[in-house]
Amino acid sequence: MKARIFQKPKNAMQSGRAGTQDWFLEFAPAEARTPDPLMGWAGSGDTRRQLRFSFKSLDEAKAYAERNGIDADIVPPTVRRLKLQAYADNFR
Repeated sequence: MKARIFQKPKNAMQSGRAGTQDWFLEFAPAEARTPDPLMGWAGSGDTRRQLRFSFKSLDEAKAYAERNGIDADIVPPTVRRLKLQAYADNFR
């Protein structure tokens, strides 16, 4: 089983950072999605795509993956860089 461990980035449309401290474990897709012949919706028989585990720390997520024999890739979180700018800088 292949999975990835990552932190959810902050939503660009909102200023809050709720839920960005948690670490998530998601499984990689085992098979491609195919359109349903009747409705045309995309679906597959892979039920592990519906699972997303959340952990409070990276160490907990790694320990869970090792304990259950999951080959997990760790995606490092993006570094936030603040661009401090004053309103007066628009007129220079």
